[in-house]
Amino acid sequence: MSWLEALILGIVQGLTEFLPVSSSGHLIIGSALFGLDGDENLTFAVVVHAATVLSTIVVLWHEVSVLFKGFFGFKWNEEMQMVCKILLSMIPVGIVGVFFKDYVEELFGSGLMLVGCMLLVTATLLAFSYYAKPRVKENISFKDAFIIGIAQACAVLPGLSRSGSTIATGLLLGNKKEQVAKFSFLMVIIPILGEAFLDLLKGDFSAEASGISSVVLIVGFLAAFISGTIACKWMINLVKKGKLIYFAYYCVVAGLLAIVYSMITG
Repeated sequence: MSWLEALILGIVQGLTEFLPVSSSGHLIIGSALFGLDGDENLTFAVVVHAATVLSTIVVLWHEVSVLFKGFFGFKWNEEMQMVCKILLSMIPVGIVGVFFKDYVEELFGSGLMLVGCMLLVTATLLAFSYYAKPRVKENISFKDAFIIGIAQACAVLPGLSRSGSTIATGLLLGNKKEQVAKFSFLMVIIPILGEAFLDLLKGDFSAEASGISSVVLIVGFLAAFISGTIACKWMINLVKKGKLIYFAYYCVVAGLLAIVYSMITG
């Protein structure tokens, strides 16, 4: 992998991690176009995912610090309840990540055909959340947090956007737009770090084995961090303005192109 490829893929990861268009799907599409696969692709994916986690913490630092202080206050206040809701939302993805992620990937594969189909599913979810008009709730309930967590677990399939699935689900349940956007980004911090940790335990992450230089990894990390910071702020504003339908259109086009490209090259 060259530094230019790392720069492009890092920017793609940073933008698509927060925009509801599937970061994993776009990394697979980009890797296919650049001819990258195996350990090289995995190593880079772990690094750029860590970068987007850091960008989330930077953008939502106020919310993270308030929740952190509230949790260690050991009182059943609003902050403690929100932390518990976030932890509850992580149960489904934790179960999938620990017990079923490899099985799901082996069963469905991660080719462009699957990515294209899941992008179409993402578009459908975004369209439903745009046109549906449920009664708006004051706060995200524990029940809603768990259901949003199930949506996040389903996004283990490449092409099914994690942010798109969780935000759309939260909106369909009648939660406020800004609350859903921030909850969606906060709930992903620990799962992404946990996934990277599991890859380390399995020995799948190896910069030397992948053949990627440190410079290339740094370029990818910085590109993902900077673009992720911009995208995170942008996405929160877009959700508040209700502009998700435009991403549904994009996912339809990207999904169809991925399916056609898969059929042509397959």
